[in-house]
Amino acid sequence: MTLTLYRLEGCPFCEFVVDELDDHGLEYDSVWVEGLHSKRNEVKKVSGQRQVPVLVDDELGVTMHQSARIMEHLRATYGGEDVEPGTAEPSF
Repeated sequence: MTLTLYRLEGCPFCEFVVDELDDHGLEYDSVWVEGLHSKRNEVKKVSGQRQVPVLVDDELGVTMHQSARIMEHLRATYGGEDVEPGTAEPSF
């Protein structure tokens, strides 16, 4: 399994995703992005936009942004919980 998280230092939404990954014991690679929104070209290449966090799940061929959606994906796919898409509440 290969998970890659594009994240920004000091971003609380990125940290929510990191906590979720850690809670599930998932290994992942971190790609640290530029603080300036306009310089996040690497993020734009993989996701079509410059917002972080972005998770790339190579095993499932999924790329997504928005922390709540990412956390929902992690819970439903790797958490062993039966979570219906669109119903998971982020634990912020």
